[in-house]
Amino acid sequence: MSTKLESVYELRCSCNDYPWGKKGKESLAAKLCEQQHGWTGDGPDSVFKIDDSKAYAEMWMGTYPELPSYIAGTGEDLQDVLDRYSKELVGEETLKKFGHSKLPYLPKVLSISKALPLQVHPNKELAAKLHKEDPEQFTDPNHKPEIAIALSKFEAFCGFKPTQDIADLLTIEALHKFLPEGSTKGKIDNDQLKTVVGNILKADDKTIRDTYTAITKLPGSAFGKYDFIPSLAPRLAEQYSEADPGTLVALITMNYLVLEPGESIYIPADGIHAYLSGDIIECMARSNNVLNTGFCPRAERNSVDLFCSTLTFSPHSIEECMLRPKSYHRSKNGKTKLFAPPMSEFDMLETTLKTGEHETLGAAGGPSILLATKGDVVLKASGKSYNVTEGSVYFIAPKVELELEGTSSAQLHIAFVEGSTK
Repeated sequence: MSTKLESVYELRCSCNDYPWGKKGKESLAAKLCEQQHGWTGDGPDSVFKIDDSKAYAEMWMGTYPELPSYIAGTGEDLQDVLDRYSKELVGEETLKKFGHSKLPYLPKVLSISKALPLQVHPNKELAAKLHKEDPEQFTDPNHKPEIAIALSKFEAFCGFKPTQDIADLLTIEALHKFLPEGSTKGKIDNDQLKTVVGNILKADDKTIRDTYTAITKLPGSAFGKYDFIPSLAPRLAEQYSEADPGTLVALITMNYLVLEPGESIYIPADGIHAYLSGDIIECMARSNNVLNTGFCPRAERNSVDLFCSTLTFSPHSIEECMLRPKSYHRSKNGKTKLFAPPMSEFDMLETTLKTGEHETLGAAGGPSILLATKGDVVLKASGKSYNVTEGSVYFIAPKVELELEGTSSAQLHIAFVEGSTK
């Protein structure tokens, strides 16, 4: 059925199942997908139902072809509708900026029960090269900077510790073997850090296992302010193995963060990270490219040399990882926070309403995706009213003002393309 031009469309999305996801109804991603009557792998005519034997990981929203969104009323692929009405639904400014009618961002809800692979996302130049050489594995030529906003307690490894902190940890005898030749004890620079990471990732299983055993026998005090290392290590080893190099890279070189709901981190292109547990809403530039080298079977790891060649050194502390929310100038009633990463593809809003509270959001310059993360609201836009229930996902055209009323305690997240005048 062909979809008529509207300024707002309710969408149906889908949720994938990966081993690191949460089981059945414990998965917020799956719960929201079922509440919105999402679709399964059988296509848009199917209806998503939770299978308690499956580990559900990610609900995707938008137009990426792996798990596209469909118009709820017609079953038509959202991308087909955007292609047909590109000027009205994507907007001339966004079309000119990105050169296509695809949504330039990809929002997801993730439910995480154990560590995701230790990973980086290639920058634009490398992504284009890898896509040309191996389009089956690297499915697009774009970079993938991303943000993650905690919906529950959220644990993550993100970026590198300050170099002096890493240097201090590498004075532990069991870790000396990973130092670059000729390095000075107690000192390390970024190039040497890249060598350390490579040495750990290239080490054989016995070396990693022996090092793991040695550091877990030490008291927490041996690790200074990182005294949690010997107690967190067994948890990671139980999820994968004592011979997985990701455990040592994460614990010794990376920042370990515990976020509360509403807190957020930013992962730049080529930023090393591994999410550990919790429920988050994630948004990234339109890409699905990834290089993995730890917290996964050896057969699934990418080239260590390629992985290390992409590494950047920002963030280089916990504070640099954090993406602090700002007030949103188009929020009429102050119920909305803005998460604005230092990139051009998207920003994200978080609106929180109690029962009976109202918010008005001025029109964004580009297309938006709205998710009711919690509770129910009435949405009014372009002279029409929509009952937005928990789990509902809506596409919103550019230059459309939104009026919101909480019919229960509610929370909304909106990914959008900002116009040239913020």
